[in-house]
Amino acid sequence: MKYKHIFFDLDHTLWDFETNSRRALMQIFDENDLGGKGIPSFEKFHEKYVPINDRYWARYHHGIVSKEQVRHGRFNDTLKAFKIDDTALAEVMAESYVTLSPRNTALFPDAMDVLKYLQEKKYKMHLITNGFAEVQWIKIENSGLRPFFEHIIISEEVGTQKPDKQIFDLAMGRAFTHAEECIMIGDNYNTDIVGAKNAGMDQVFFNPNKNRKREAVTYEITTLTELKGIL
Repeated sequence: MKYKHIFFDLDHTLWDFETNSRRALMQIFDENDLGGKGIPSFEKFHEKYVPINDRYWARYHHGIVSKEQVRHGRFNDTLKAFKIDDTALAEVMAESYVTLSPRNTALFPDAMDVLKYLQEKKYKMHLITNGFAEVQWIKIENSGLRPFFEHIIISEEVGTQKPDKQIFDLAMGRAFTHAEECIMIGDNYNTDIVGAKNAGMDQVFFNPNKNRKREAVTYEITTLTELKGIL
């Protein structure tokens, strides 16, 4: 068996971020009567929120904005896009989101089945995830993922994030292994795949949307079940 250690990404790879986030946002929309405040529909709200949220996360990863600016700014800016200037409401929505979203438990199809298969094959499995620690831990615990992983590396806790080689080296150090024994599975080409390459790891690019990639990868899959043909 070439690989002994498997490193997984969390969001968009195992934990279905889009589904879980959408559920939380829909509840926030209803509970705060955003339709009655001038936002035409949840779909219009969601359409505005998603790119604003993406921009805040990109700026956070580059050290331009803080954790609190991400949490509150994305909702404040979304409200302003509908000409609603209400920072108190934005704060309520922000707090609701970090409470509700991680407690949703949708996983990608066959995630549990594949994890059980890999566990039975005696692979040692670990998580490397970017994100806010308290939120990521809730996701991992509530969705039933915790028992599968020996080490869980969360960027906020270790002070470095993917694609920095340092977080991969740290993860391998905790697992007492080296790159030749490891493979990284993730959906984000720029963070998961490039980061793993820079650390000398083989990679599996989980690409259900069939996005274009810039360079060759060790493996590419569109469903998690395809991992059974690789590992």
